[in-house]
Amino acid sequence: MKKINLIIILFAFISLSASAELSINITKGIDNPTKIAIAPLSFYGNQLPEDTSRIIEDNLKRSGLFDPISRKNMLSFPGTIKDIYFRDWKILGAEYLVIGSLILSGDFYEITYSLLEVHSSRLVFTKIAKGSKGQLRDLSHHISDEVYEAITGIEGAFSTKVAYVTSLKSNNKTLYKLMVSDVDGARERLILESNHPIMSPSWSPDAKELVYVSFETGRPAVFRQNLANANRKQLTNFRGLNGAPSWSPDGKKLALVLSKDGNPEIYTFDLRKEKFIRHTNHFAIDTEPNWAPDSKSLVFTSDRGGSPQIYRLTLKNGEVQRLTFRGSYNARPRLASNGRTLVMIHRSAHQFHIATQDLVNGDLRILSNTSLDESPTVSPNSAMLLYATKINNRGVLAAVSLDAGVKFLLPSKQGDVREPAWSPK
Repeated sequence: MKKINLIIILFAFISLSASAELSINITKGIDNPTKIAIAPLSFYGNQLPEDTSRIIEDNLKRSGLFDPISRKNMLSFPGTIKDIYFRDWKILGAEYLVIGSLILSGDFYEITYSLLEVHSSRLVFTKIAKGSKGQLRDLSHHISDEVYEAITGIEGAFSTKVAYVTSLKSNNKTLYKLMVSDVDGARERLILESNHPIMSPSWSPDAKELVYVSFETGRPAVFRQNLANANRKQLTNFRGLNGAPSWSPDGKKLALVLSKDGNPEIYTFDLRKEKFIRHTNHFAIDTEPNWAPDSKSLVFTSDRGGSPQIYRLTLKNGEVQRLTFRGSYNARPRLASNGRTLVMIHRSAHQFHIATQDLVNGDLRILSNTSLDESPTVSPNSAMLLYATKINNRGVLAAVSLDAGVKFLLPSKQGDVREPAWSPK
């Protein structure tokens, strides 16, 4: 079993709250979600700091694909397979059942958990997850991933993080905060606080660092920051635009936009050699680069065709290919990990919506029904995406599955929230 790394405290000097600052409101799920029962973990000892079974239940419910059976309706709470009476779970209409037991050995928890198919009384798997006392929530997300993948065939993404920017106006001033939380909004923690705008966070492939744009120097500059020790380094200090950093999947380079030569162009920055290479040279505005999963090409936005459209740049030979042709505005491209699904902002009927385009068959699909949508970011399993939008004139995050079957909102308890970035696995 892969060891689950502890990612709980980013700064020893910052007091953190375990409560979720992003509340989650499910607005749409699939028509026939899978009925699943998550029995409370069997544990003989003092009260646990986290309700593991409840976290698993909430994770699966939030995916929109599952309809968890209420704990109050359960006829029993089995901790082992020999304690299961499948008749009881069939009466409740459960299709799957998750049970488990937890023991504390020194400073470590060990959870033995099983997934069972109720109708056939079949054991799908039994596994063991281990972690320190501080990792109980991480263990819960890990178990959620395992259950989700076993039933859907899709890798889970509950163990991932999300970075985002909040802004709160007070006394005619705006305070900006770069935050990181679990994908369910829990364990929110502060990365950077500033009176100047913060934009475009992007994760390193190992999810240990962020790059982002800050205006703290009086002009936009790209910074790199380690999340474990808060060490940060300014990477750009050019006149003009320094923006839209995107970390390559192989971890070796950044793609970014610089106007140091007079016009916004696409560059890459070798993180080891600290060397910039210019890749576009056009009188139009080239911006918003994002990497293909193989790190061999970039997608970016350009108005070189007369209106903002999305292009692909092959880094080896500099070849540029236009990808979008439908509509007068397509921007902020993101490629899903399958390399085939292009996510973007698409203007339709004078409104900006989240859309996807299949790069093989050209199929275009609008996923959101809100307006002023921006900043899409795709989950590492290519199942969901987050984006920023406006609800009642307030900036919130929204999520939608790539088939538009599942939707939920993640508003902040205070202020506006924007610029989401979903972490790698």
